Amino acid sequence: MTLKWEWVPKLAEGLPLTFQITFSCIAIGIVLGVMLALLRVYGNRPIRAICGIYIQFFRGTPLMVQLFIVYYGLPNWGITLSALQSGIIALGLNTAAYQAEYFRGAIQAVRGGQMMAARSLGMSLSQSIRYVILPQALRLVLPSWSNEFILMLKYSSIVFTVTLLDLMGQGKRLAARGGNYFEVFIVVALFYLAIVFIATMLLRLLERRVRIPGLGAPTEHR
Repeated sequence: MTLKWEWVPKLAEGLPLTFQITFSCIAIGIVLGVMLALLRVYGNRPIRAICGIYIQFFRGTPLMVQLFIVYYGLPNWGITLSALQSGIIALGLNTAAYQAEYFRGAIQAVRGGQMMAARSLGMSLSQSIRYVILPQALRLVLPSWSNEFILMLKYSSIVFTVTLLDLMGQGKRLAARGGNYFEVFIVVALFYLAIVFIATMLLRLLERRVRIPGLGAPTEHR
């Protein structure tokens, strides 16, 4: 097995796109996930049912299928998106379903008496959620949310299937030129390993700084 140092800068060209997709879809997931979680906890029965269907669909179908529906399927309905837009939207909608369950667990982990206390002080429901429930829930959710960030960092690699030259896409193109798929993808794997290691260390540091002693939210496994 021969590994070539000149592969490293070529593969590194795909890192900005990998990071762009990861951070963009995570941002979409946070906004939509919090909304879904709040609707599932505080919404009426029809709204909870609709949110549940959304979550079950994106958790129950393969991410690759979701990406292909957005990229290849939507043009049949007159909606044409670029490969980058399709990747970000598909991954963002997917991670939102998982993040919604993380946030819901964290919201429900906040003692119910705090909501009652906030309402008794004259706060509206929205004010109670904004100033009392969410600040605690967002701290409680961090350990399980950290897992989702790492997973999406790795799952972003599927966008190479819609011609995007992220880290995985650059690796496939480089391997196709020389035919040395095994060696190139070993280097690609090492790239991901290093990125995940750094991200894990940073997230653990953040968890320790914001942790609420004695409290924790359930972890959702994928």
